[in-house]
Amino acid sequence: MIPGLDGLRATAFLLVFAFHMDYLRVGWTGVSLFFVLSGFLITGILLEMKKRFAPKDFFIKFYGRRCLRIFPVYYFYLLLMTGVTAWLITRAYQPELMQVFQDQVGYAALYVYNFFFATTAFRDNSFLAHFWSLSVEEQFYIYWPLLIFLTPEKYVKALCLAFIFLGPVFRIVFYLFHSSGAAPFLAVSPGVAVYPLPFSHVDAFALGAFISRHPIRWARLQFFALAGLIPAIGFTAQYLATGYVGSLSAFGFPMFLTHGYQFLWGYSVLNYFFAVLIYGVAREGWARAILEWAPMRYLGRISYGLYVYHYPLIWFVGRIGDLGVNPSYLKPLTALLAFCASLAMASASYFLLERPALNLKDRFFRVAAPKEQRGY
Repeated sequence: MIPGLDGLRATAFLLVFAFHMDYLRVGWTGVSLFFVLSGFLITGILLEMKKRFAPKDFFIKFYGRRCLRIFPVYYFYLLLMTGVTAWLITRAYQPELMQVFQDQVGYAALYVYNFFFATTAFRDNSFLAHFWSLSVEEQFYIYWPLLIFLTPEKYVKALCLAFIFLGPVFRIVFYLFHSSGAAPFLAVSPGVAVYPLPFSHVDAFALGAFISRHPIRWARLQFFALAGLIPAIGFTAQYLATGYVGSLSAFGFPMFLTHGYQFLWGYSVLNYFFAVLIYGVAREGWARAILEWAPMRYLGRISYGLYVYHYPLIWFVGRIGDLGVNPSYLKPLTALLAFCASLAMASASYFLLERPALNLKDRFFRVAAPKEQRGY
């Protein structure tokens, strides 16, 4: 694994956790960081495999390894929560909320939860709402290997640039389609309807793919320039659209990007910022002392489980408020306990489910990837 990337995974999770605890309203962008990072890692792996394997082995090995990486924790969680919510329904404990999970779990099981998220039928909940991004990731794993395999290597750069361009184009076309009223089943807000769809995030994956093979010039200068410009642009857009700048912790980019047409252009800006960050860490060794710090590397290693389990655990731990906990202490206490519970659950999941499954990859789908790519 390239030094620093586990630390970036940890950073992405911590952003999402802080968002779900309502401490950092820009934290939802941790998902975008995950997307760009996936494009970066997977593209290099696919190009290497394409050189070494026949078509049949290329697809069998890639998808076999992906299934062993993703499915055990994913379906364990769905089965676990199906049982927990069914039991709580029999106990008459918040049965309506538990029924929401029961009604929606089928979409998650089929990896189409993100499409369901974009409709008026969707009901927000802490047990499944975060699974939209896992559906987007899985859909990326379906189409991207095929495109990489079919594209001659000399045209991969053009393929990446095309998809970087197609991301905002799709969002514009979808917005026009949404505004026409031709699909009344979609969420009323175009920003909400755009957010979970896989086509809305193709530029994130493509940017990651691009930087896996091509340099970014003046990356450090760009990073610091963007770090200042992005919130300035965001706050300005928010103010011009609404008359106020919004939550300071959103840095001008609140979830769904509903104001100032940010849902059309905001993702491109944020994705490029994360691409520069990943490039700097992976190719120029930025912040290596922090990102290679043992606790950060460990959080990155178990970040998949942390992401899967943390949101429902925040909800369950938050029930301590029903016990009469002082409201002024409730939020920080919930954050501390939920983080510890997520860490414990993800650790157990890693050692009991993930690692045994990962150990099967080389037994059944041996690749012997280059050192920097191992672990996928």
